[in-house]
Amino acid sequence: MTSVFNEKEYIRYRLNKARETLRDAEILSHEGSWNSSMNRVYYACFYAVLALLSKQSIKTRTHSGVKTQFGLMFIVTGIIDKRWGAFYSDLFALRQKGDYADFIEFDESQLNILIPEARKFIQLIDSLLT
Repeated sequence: MTSVFNEKEYIRYRLNKARETLRDAEILSHEGSWNSSMNRVYYACFYAVLALLSKQSIKTRTHSGVKTQFGLMFIVTGIIDKRWGAFYSDLFALRQKGDYADFIEFDESQLNILIPEARKFIQLIDSLLT
């Protein structure tokens, strides 16, 4: 299915998707589905970064490309504190492990840290876009 959208609509869509996906992570965490919650935390932040890159007309094709462009355009330049670059890189690595490695089990203590940090990350990106 192909749709035509403008930049503002796309950015709004991605930010809403980020918030919705973070709520999904919270629900999954509450139910004890730690690995699924971790996946949703990553994707919530991924959607927010896509919105940010779109604002700069940066197109990417892969998750690695999104991470690289985010680092180059926003972390290296100092627009966003390097702490958030490390956070996003860590989420990327955790999601990769959780989705593709065997015998990886996340736990409540990890998600109790990551979910609030993801909320701050998304709020930061939202503040840069509004």
